[in-house]
Parts: sequence; structure tokens; C-alpha cells
Amino acid sequence: MEWRCAGLGWPGGGPVLRWAGGRSSALAYGRVIGFRAVGERRCVGARGNPCPLRAVVPARATQARCPECARLDRAFSVAADGVPDDPRPYRVYLAWFGAGLLKVGITAEERDAVRLLEQGAVAFCWLGRGPLMAARRTEELLRAALGVPDRVPYARKRAVRGALPGWAERARELEGLYRRAVVLEGWAEALERVEFEAVDHSAAFGLAEAASGPGEGVRGLGEGVQAAVSGLGERARGAADGVVREVVDGGVLAGRLVAAAGPDLHLAVADGRVLVVDTRVLVGWELAGVDAGPGAEVTVPVEALVSAGGGSEQDGLF
Repeated sequence: MEWRCAGLGWPGGGPVLRWAGGRSSALAYGRVIGFRAVGERRCVGARGNPCPLRAVVPARATQARCPECARLDRAFSVAADGVPDDPRPYRVYLAWFGAGLLKVGITAEERDAVRLLEQGAVAFCWLGRGPLMAARRTEELLRAALGVPDRVPYARKRAVRGALPGWAERARELEGLYRRAVVLEGWAEALERVEFEAVDHSAAFGLAEAASGPGEGVRGLGEGVQAAVSGLGERARGAADGVVREVVDGGVLAGRLVAAAGPDLHLAVADGRVLVVDTRVLVGWELAGVDAGPGAEVTVPVEALVSAGGGSEQDGLF
């Protein structure tokens, strides 16, 4: 049976590796995992349809699609305004990734916080809800008026994740921007404002600071996750020594899962390092299990993390 990776998802608030064909594998913090890439990286197709050519795609691409499938996927994307008549209600949000690093975005209301988990937002709050185009216009207003971007490079998210301030500071920064946003003139009339509530994802991500929990009145995720990651040590806070952004045929990754955020898995490996694995570059690869016991080596390219102010890689629109 072939196990071809389809990416990392967050159904139910916890990390899950998905596989072609609809299978999935839940990931638990503290668990040792290991796999080896096999063959060539193949296009995953578009809109639920397989690529008719099973085209080979570049190892470093963050989207595992050939040019034709990428165009088809984009043509029906809400992010590209490909479905402006989408009747579903949408929400506008503020996402917090680290001190001074926030973005504004929109997501379908039915997805709740899943999109924020997928982006690696350590904390967030809702701003408003309403029709798609009203949400889009208000998103643009907030971006321009508040100087808040609608996209943040993953490299910057990783860089700040290793030095997160405490919950009180995170919630205070979110609330301050929320208060500025809701009094702005020019909101789309069809978009209603949502009362402020800061949401914490540090427990869901396996970050050690979550063991103390956010303050009263804050909605956290996953008490069971908090218990599972307690005692993993300071390295579980998000600090890392390198990042894996490319996989090669025969390359091995093995280690203990200590944290996850967005598309990233944080693995403590045999030589004492903590590596961030960008699972977007695993998509399209067939992965075979390997012995991940003591002494298991990492044989894929590892890059240094960029500084908090560096990185030009672009995140998705929302």
C-alpha cells in the first residue's frame, strides 16, 4: 500500500498527517516518528481530481502542483476572488504569531478556527462576520488603515516562535489592535462587529508555556494536549536549530515530536538538535516508515533559521 503524503491538517484542534486516498494519522506530542522519502515527488492534482500526468514537481516547491493543476486550483479559489458569489458567511480575524507580528485575514465561518491553526497563529481574535465581499472590503480597509499585512512569511513565524512572550502580553496586543479596528469608519455595512475574545493555540501547538494556561475568560484548546506536552522542557516552546524545506529520494527524517504549528512539525533529533520540518514539502512524496529509535540519523538537507526580520517567502492569502 502506497502512503503518499497529502499534508498536515488540524481537524479537531490537533495535528494530523493526511495521505492520498483520504487516510490520516493523528500525531501525539512526545511520540517518536520516522520516515523515508521514496521515488519522485508527484503533483497532487486540483479540486479533488488527480493530476492526469502524475507530473513530477520540484522538491523545494511549497505547492505540490504542476503548472496546469495550479492554474485550475487557483481559478476556483476564494483567495483569488474566483468565487465572488459564495453564499457562505465569512469572518474577519486578527492573527498573532509573535511580539509585533500580526496579520488580518478572512475565513469561511464554517471552518471556525481551523484556518488559524493551519497558519500557525499562536493567538487570534475575531473582528467581524458577514458576506464574502463585505469581509474582503473590510479586510482591505483594516490592512491599509492599521498598517497590518494580510500575509506573513512562514520564515518569520518560525523565527519569532522561539521567543514568545507570556499570554497576558499576547492578549493585550491583540486587544489593543482590536479596539483600534472596530472604531474605524468605512466598515462594510453588511459586516457586523464581533465582541472581543482572545483565543489561545499554545496548548494545541505543544508549546510549553501552555502548561500554565491562559487567564480566566480566555478560550483555550485541548487540556489533554497540555497534559501530554508537560515536562517536555524548554525546547518545546518553539525554539529550533534548523529547518527542513526539501526532501530527497531516500532521505530520512526521524525524531521525537515536541511541537507543531501551521504546516510545521518540531522534531527533537538524535544529535540533540530541534528541527522544524515544513510539511508542505512532504506533500506529493511517498513516505515509508523507518526505525526511529536512538541513533536514527537525519539525511535530508537542513537549513539555518532566518532571523526574525528576514525571509521573503510568502504565506497564503488567508
